[in-house]
Amino acid sequence: MQGSAIERVEAIVLDVPTIRPHVLSVATMQSQTVVLVRLYCADGVEGVGEGTTIGGLNYGGESPEGVKLAIDTYFAPLLIGADTTRPAMIMERLRRSIIDNRFAKNAVETALLDIQGKRLGVPVSELLGGRVHDRLPVLWTLASGDTARDIAEAEVMLASGRHTAFKLKIGKRPVQEDIAHVAAIKLALGDRASIRVDVNQAWSEAAAKRALPLLAEAGVDLIEQPIRAHATAGLARLTAMGLVPVMADEALQGPESGYALACSQSADVFALKIAQAGGLTACKRLADVARSAGVALYGGTMLEGPVGTIASAQLFSTLPEIEFGTELFGPLLLTEELLAEPLHYADGCLTVPNGPGLGLKLNEDAIAALRRDRSTRAPAAAPKLVAG
Repeated sequence: MQGSAIERVEAIVLDVPTIRPHVLSVATMQSQTVVLVRLYCADGVEGVGEGTTIGGLNYGGESPEGVKLAIDTYFAPLLIGADTTRPAMIMERLRRSIIDNRFAKNAVETALLDIQGKRLGVPVSELLGGRVHDRLPVLWTLASGDTARDIAEAEVMLASGRHTAFKLKIGKRPVQEDIAHVAAIKLALGDRASIRVDVNQAWSEAAAKRALPLLAEAGVDLIEQPIRAHATAGLARLTAMGLVPVMADEALQGPESGYALACSQSADVFALKIAQAGGLTACKRLADVARSAGVALYGGTMLEGPVGTIASAQLFSTLPEIEFGTELFGPLLLTEELLAEPLHYADGCLTVPNGPGLGLKLNEDAIAALRRDRSTRAPAAAPKLVAG
């Protein structure tokens, strides 16, 4: 086996507590389940990727357990022995052999690009065309479900300078209650903060039509996926109202769906998510579709840990314009630090690492302690040296 060939594939499920409950219309998260995929090459170079979802199967068709099962059962046999100096060739083989499984494919592609960057001594951003930003604006999501608590949380963020834009998770309560919640927070924060809302598909089109004028009056800057993902004609009608910019999220399943939404003028903004798109290169194609159609961009998240967050940041740093900023706050929601050196958040921005590959190193002690299989796992083999 040549040195650049994949010798071993490992998918690890981590259960990481969150600093507070995270309330969405589809689920209330008390912790986040992070899936790490590690590819080990024969010469000791290792790549890492992340395939994390939200709320198990409450959000979409892939779950952490399903990602691990797919990697172990279907991906690994195709990856063992593959030459990591040809990541595009490997991904094309996976696309031909495995249908869908976009989150799993994203994790594998991230790990492959991490390896390639380490071999070449460049950040992943340089493999995707080259970065134009070293720092990315990051908002914070207020999702406790309690108005007073959300206001207090936002005030702390504003006082520290860490965030000046906030997204509110709504859709779990009656529309009038949600509007009152949003309006009270915007009134308390005033012009000091940008307020956006995410409904996670919870409303009917009729409810959304009632809500949009009220949200506009309250001073909301953006409304994300107010109705079901498949209801693209309804999304187009809401967009045509022109009251508040409408963003597609769950409706985006990759470049092809982005093209269809752009052609039907179904959204003002696209939420870019590398996992939902099926990988970094697919997400870059989605961004190109949006830019060609004059659709604004937003850097989304699946509440990934630091690996998925930085993979996203490496891509987003290559985009000249991300008009609505990013939501790459996932690691800040976790109680445990998964990196040897934490990511740097300050002045409302995340600094994009400039080391080779993803530019990060895992906190192996934390990984070992948080593994779901830690009670049954055999003693780990001695770690190999990582080139680069």
